[in-house]
Amino acid sequence: MKIKNFVIISHIDHGKSTLADRFLEITGTVQKGKMQAQFLDSMDLEREKGITIKMTPVKMNYKLNDEDLMLNLIDTPGHIDFNYEVSRSLAAVEGAILLVDATKGIQAQTITNLELAKKEGLKIIPVINKIDSLQARPDEVKLEIATFLDVDIDDIFSISAKTGQNVPELLEKVIKEFPSPNVEVDKPFKALIFDSKYDSFLGVVSFIRVIEGKIKSGQKISLINSKAQSVVKELGVFKPNMVPIDELCAGEIGYIATGIKDPEKIRIGDTIVYAGDENILTALSGYKDPEPKLFISMYPQDQDDFEILKVALSKLKLNDSALFYQPQNFHIFGRGFLCGFLGTLHTEITMERLRREYDIELIIGAPQVKYEAMDSKDEKVVIYNSANWSDSFKSFTEPWAEVKIIIGDSYLGRVYDFLSELEGTHKESYPFGSGRYILIYEMPLREIIGKFYEKLLNITQGYASLTYRELEYRPADLVKLEIWINGEKEEALSRIVPKSRSYEDARKLVEKLKDLLPRQAFAVALQGKIGGKIIARETISATRKDVLAHLYGGDYTRKRKLLEKQKKGKSELKEKGDMRIPSDVFLKVFETD
Repeated sequence: MKIKNFVIISHIDHGKSTLADRFLEITGTVQKGKMQAQFLDSMDLEREKGITIKMTPVKMNYKLNDEDLMLNLIDTPGHIDFNYEVSRSLAAVEGAILLVDATKGIQAQTITNLELAKKEGLKIIPVINKIDSLQARPDEVKLEIATFLDVDIDDIFSISAKTGQNVPELLEKVIKEFPSPNVEVDKPFKALIFDSKYDSFLGVVSFIRVIEGKIKSGQKISLINSKAQSVVKELGVFKPNMVPIDELCAGEIGYIATGIKDPEKIRIGDTIVYAGDENILTALSGYKDPEPKLFISMYPQDQDDFEILKVALSKLKLNDSALFYQPQNFHIFGRGFLCGFLGTLHTEITMERLRREYDIELIIGAPQVKYEAMDSKDEKVVIYNSANWSDSFKSFTEPWAEVKIIIGDSYLGRVYDFLSELEGTHKESYPFGSGRYILIYEMPLREIIGKFYEKLLNITQGYASLTYRELEYRPADLVKLEIWINGEKEEALSRIVPKSRSYEDARKLVEKLKDLLPRQAFAVALQGKIGGKIIARETISATRKDVLAHLYGGDYTRKRKLLEKQKKGKSELKEKGDMRIPSDVFLKVFETD
């Protein structure tokens, strides 16, 4: 049986999941009566947001010209935060459908995904989608793709994934042009783990691409890098639900239920071999774990949920190799974790999954990039958050990135004005297709990870796309901004900021706190400090009880005594007062950044 392994890659909302739906219908993998939109998007969050978050493999059996075929498709995400999902899937296939929306043309993420596919040496079929739309510009977009890819305009396929127009012909083109994998079943078994998930009965279930040899249920296996060993409890394929089978052979994509209960023993990108072969076979190369770019402190609101949070993070890590976490402790919150993410959407999705799937309510700290410093011994120190800060640090560096932005030329002026307010350098601008421009900037990563994209979309009325890649660490002038409340330093509110913005950031932060913190029976001072020097201050006025309300006239001396007594009481309260900060305040302080 001939095998074809391929992916669909594109920018977000260009029709990947809809095209996958049509392939499932054409091949009869899913019966029409059971078909629903975004069939491969199994998470509630994916359906709610209308985006693909997790890559999803599916095996489709198909017969063309009396030839039996096995088609293994992987539907991939399109958002920049989930690039690592795309890179993992590309390592498991031989071909890629590059899908471009005929109403929007090539977007920034299209370029990034294309570069990833080329790096893997995949055969690429360019396709324009949504040709049935009244806003479609098929000829214009085809010319754009042909120029960009340096291919003949006639080699670009036109479809409507929504109506199914030309989709059967596209599937035939896939079968004809995508190369089949090398099938070497006589060699020792070797497979690449490109994803995993946890099952309470089966243990860790690893999604694999069999590179060489074959594997059967009950055989002993070993992981080359982690050294973990196990017996295959079950193996099977995705249709798209997991369906057990007796054997997986070279070239196929499927899953192995390892029975391993400790999620930390399974690593995405690891190589599975027969037990005993781990010392004579080499690990598969080419896959690299992504490095988190955004770090946040995370604590359970209820400290009794700490162990639940720990287990939840370890299980999410199984199919999210970009998730980083390590234990840490703040006296105000107790035990928690320092967590690393690829961006704000990745953070949002992970937080929501923890809440929905594990029923954990969280408190989060200030989001921050990873800085580096030289200490007094000239040794490099990594700074994940303000808790890692030391006044002995002599110099600092921070990550910079190259940002590519595609916008309509009518928004050029407003976008230039927006970017001029940020720290960064304009490198290049040039026309891209009809009525569009590509802008290339270099800027600190901290400028991008917050509300950058959201603000860009607002300026361009939603007509902007961006992608970025990290460059290197460059010198930075940083300070630690401390927040003091009622004379006590609140480390959880402290943050590391550029010195040039420290006064503005301090002012904004104390103003937010003044609005968010509940009033007390005594006045509360809010201070922003750098190196012990107060650079911003606000005061939350005390609630006041009218101690004279019960008096009707009478001696002024008596009134004055009551007011003096009240004043003295407030003074004593202020000295003894324990200012407790509601947990939701921490979330609200940072969610509006």
